[in-house]
Amino acid sequence: MRGLFITGTDTGVGKTAVTSALLRLMRNRGVVTGAYKPVASGARTSPTGLLWDDVEILWGAMQGSYPREKICPQKFVAPLAPPVAAQQEGKRVDPVLLRSGIDWWRGRVDVVLIEGAGGLLSPISERDSVADIATELGFPLLIVGRLGLGTINHTLLTVEAAEARRLQVAGIVLSESSPLPSDDLSWRTNACEIERRCRVPVLAVVPHIPGGDLLEGDQLQRIVWDLLPKPRESLAIQD
Repeated sequence: MRGLFITGTDTGVGKTAVTSALLRLMRNRGVVTGAYKPVASGARTSPTGLLWDDVEILWGAMQGSYPREKICPQKFVAPLAPPVAAQQEGKRVDPVLLRSGIDWWRGRVDVVLIEGAGGLLSPISERDSVADIATELGFPLLIVGRLGLGTINHTLLTVEAAEARRLQVAGIVLSESSPLPSDDLSWRTNACEIERRCRVPVLAVVPHIPGGDLLEGDQLQRIVWDLLPKPRESLAIQD
């Protein structure tokens, strides 16, 4: 099974939006693709009970074809780092399940997209960071950064942290997760400055689409061609 680990420079930068768009693009290309989120925290109340928006978005992007509990086997209510949210419920994040939860997808999909929680060094269990899980699972990273002022520093730090752990970085996506202030013109140079200062390509700059779908833009179309496994080879996704 091939895969890609989607991480971010922070929380709320657009990881789920990018992951769900890639799920739909790969499905449209005929690639059987699954999504795995090792742990989620931060639920909202609905008429049917508690919902975790990230899980719902990923589930919907796969047209409800796979059980929610397989997409994300560990979920906690408070909008806090997962180990802290778990503590509030008198529980602990299961570090074994963080790693083994992906096994259900083997043999069921050609490609799995793994979405981390928060940034690369965010705590994901009592002892693990997102980077620890990414290292053990062994898939290349796609780094999602927030478009705008400050993203150069955050993105380069994330790349540096990944490379220090010998993680392969397949590319970077800059996402306008919320509308930029009119006086923030950094978006014009973010991508070229990041590429100039590290060896990782910026694969896409994704604009904010209020109430829309990232598939409406052309940028992510390029990502799917770069990341799709090719016959007998793969440009960015490794076994």
